[in-house]
Amino acid sequence: MRAISYLNSFPVNHLSRTLLCLFAAFFFFSYSFCQTSKKAIRTIILDAGHGGIDPGAKGDFSTEADVSLAVTLKLGKAIEEEFPDTKIIYTRTTDMLAGNKPNKDIANRYRAEMANESGGDLYIAIHCNAAPDIRHSEVTGYKTVTSYVKKGKKKKKVTKKVPQYRYWYTPNPASGTETYIWALNKNDAKVNSVSLNNEYYGEIDSTSTITLPDPSDPAEKARMLIYAQNYFRKSLTFADLIERGFRNQGRVNRGGVKQRNDKGIWVLQATGMPSVLVEIGFITNKDEETYINSDEGQAEIVSNIVSALKEYKIKLESRTISTEEKKAF
Repeated sequence: MRAISYLNSFPVNHLSRTLLCLFAAFFFFSYSFCQTSKKAIRTIILDAGHGGIDPGAKGDFSTEADVSLAVTLKLGKAIEEEFPDTKIIYTRTTDMLAGNKPNKDIANRYRAEMANESGGDLYIAIHCNAAPDIRHSEVTGYKTVTSYVKKGKKKKKVTKKVPQYRYWYTPNPASGTETYIWALNKNDAKVNSVSLNNEYYGEIDSTSTITLPDPSDPAEKARMLIYAQNYFRKSLTFADLIERGFRNQGRVNRGGVKQRNDKGIWVLQATGMPSVLVEIGFITNKDEETYINSDEGQAEIVSNIVSALKEYKIKLESRTISTEEKKAF
């Protein structure tokens, strides 16, 4: 990915720059394909969402930062036991922002930069979902209101009854899991098989200082091409395996794999490797908050992701992803 950044400062005209970008994309795709071997996953980046001054979503008795950290640490241990030759790198292991950075923006940049500089082969972010309480209202009576219309001699007194309301809130019953990947382009035919317009409650990690990609920029086009050829299908495959596993465990299906680019998730957008963000459950749902905090619930979540990783690894090492997943496009 450093070659793409370098292209932005290369002193050539627009056409030459575009050709260089496309050449770089072809080079990286060819290199990645040739590097596929029996040991396709050497390094996995595990990212526990939020942390420290950023607690994330809050439930009745827990925070997203705490739950995601607990699950991530257990996931790392399980992966190490299952794949002892795989290197695990954590973006955080204690209750602090990734890299102990001073704010969320800088921490999110650190997450992606750390993953890329570490030469990660797979990025897994763990988060909890949240849904706002539902607002209700009812008419409790009417109030007579007097007002005046027109001016001067035509001034006229008007009275009318105005309804009075009572408002109250109840917990949102939303529940279930969601797994996100980065969307290349909402209008790209390659991504039509993955839902874009579903009801959304989850992460919005691209803030005012972290911008979404400009698809008209030649360097960005080249980067998206690299992602399309190297990472999109792999991300989709792994995410789909995770969601299928959750369904088999009896978890609520919220539409399968989803993708984001209009409301960006920076760690998916900026990591140069297959990457997924897993919303393990709704912390704002009383039953799910209890489940995702329990030893049993966390063990099931970890077991599912490890099982998905096993199957994904088999597909990757046998080079079956490119042929089997073509049907999705």
